[in-house]
Amino acid sequence: MNVRGVVLVAAGVILLVALLAFVRANWPSRLEIRVALRYLRSRRAYHLLSLITVIATGGVIVGVTALILVIGVMNGMQADLRDKILVASPHLRVLTFGEGLRLDDWRTVLPRVRRMAGVQAAAPFVITQGGITAGHDYAEGVVVFGIDPDTGSRAVTTLAGHFTRGDLTFRTTRPDVEAGIALGQRLSSKLSAFPGDVVTLVAFAGTRFNPSLGVYVPRFHRFEVTGVFDTGMFEYDNSYVVLDRRVAQRFAALDTAVTGIEVRLTDPWNARRFGTDLESRLGYPYRVVDWQSQNASLFSALKLEKLVLALIVFLICVVAAFNVVGTLTMVVRDKTREIGILLAMGMRPESIRRVFLVQGVLIGFIGTAIGSVLGVTVGVMVNRGQFVRIDPSIYFIDHLPVHTQPLDVVLVIAASLLVATLAPLYPALLAARFDPVPAIRYE
Repeated sequence: MNVRGVVLVAAGVILLVALLAFVRANWPSRLEIRVALRYLRSRRAYHLLSLITVIATGGVIVGVTALILVIGVMNGMQADLRDKILVASPHLRVLTFGEGLRLDDWRTVLPRVRRMAGVQAAAPFVITQGGITAGHDYAEGVVVFGIDPDTGSRAVTTLAGHFTRGDLTFRTTRPDVEAGIALGQRLSSKLSAFPGDVVTLVAFAGTRFNPSLGVYVPRFHRFEVTGVFDTGMFEYDNSYVVLDRRVAQRFAALDTAVTGIEVRLTDPWNARRFGTDLESRLGYPYRVVDWQSQNASLFSALKLEKLVLALIVFLICVVAAFNVVGTLTMVVRDKTREIGILLAMGMRPESIRRVFLVQGVLIGFIGTAIGSVLGVTVGVMVNRGQFVRIDPSIYFIDHLPVHTQPLDVVLVIAASLLVATLAPLYPALLAARFDPVPAIRYE
């Protein structure tokens, strides 16, 4: 468990202990509970709750449900985005300093990386850019990604498991092409290029100047589409093409060099610390980039958004608490004569205070219980049914994911019960200060 989890657990335990201590100090008797339940019911229809009680309970339900859903949505977006990023992006990338992305002695570095404890797989890769066309008067810039066609346990990423057509073996059936190529699903649709079709890839690297023409002449490569992948990540599906690593080396004019080495770790959350350790072991001119640092701004924005949204929605719970205060204050004014009679019959002011504390706690407990069940249920339904569709070009994902974590639910319940316990303090103290005689005469 990380530091954030430990802090949250500690905060939840402190809240729970404080709540239990308060409840123990104000534990009501059976008579006080019966009086509190009687005050919660309607006068005209004894078996029904009063309208103001229903409204107060509904406010707590809405607040707790909204808070659980918002936190679940932010957790889901973080987890889903992380999983989609890691489909084609490794946990670590070993690169070099200097001009350009080029690693010449990768055959020497690769065994050293693989021997480190915590490394599950490592392989060379090539990444560059180019232009692509399928001969339909339409061209597009793409990211050219070259990897070893290994789909077994030594594969660094899970890209091989996201192919909807074809595979990652790049087997061609045409003699007039250089090699096979895999396209993202959205890119394939835009180009109308599917397995068996031929696409032309233009290399930006390695272009040569033609003195007779006075221009740079690009190099053209013909490839057969042998696979289409759908990762659910808009960036990959819309602008990535995948080649065999040796073919990508020729395409990028790297000769025998590669862009770098990609690494899969046993613990992806330990990538930053592991990368620092690996970089110190390899020394200059090698540098290590982890997946968290590459997407730090994105995940920082999501964390900040989660915090702000949770704080805003928590205000709904605070509003619900004020609603409970107003409800119980109205009940105190409405039951003034009955409170005076109870005091005149010998009920102590502490018992009167506990009567209204019980009412507030019951409203908070019932509202929290229903809101928690409703929030978790709606979250599971929305996540499984993928009912809320969003624009993947903006949010990188195509539907609204909801991942409800038990720790978050426990903290929401603890915070809601604490607020619901504190809310009835003022009405309870107000009722306990009544003088019996004026209260009985109250009209």
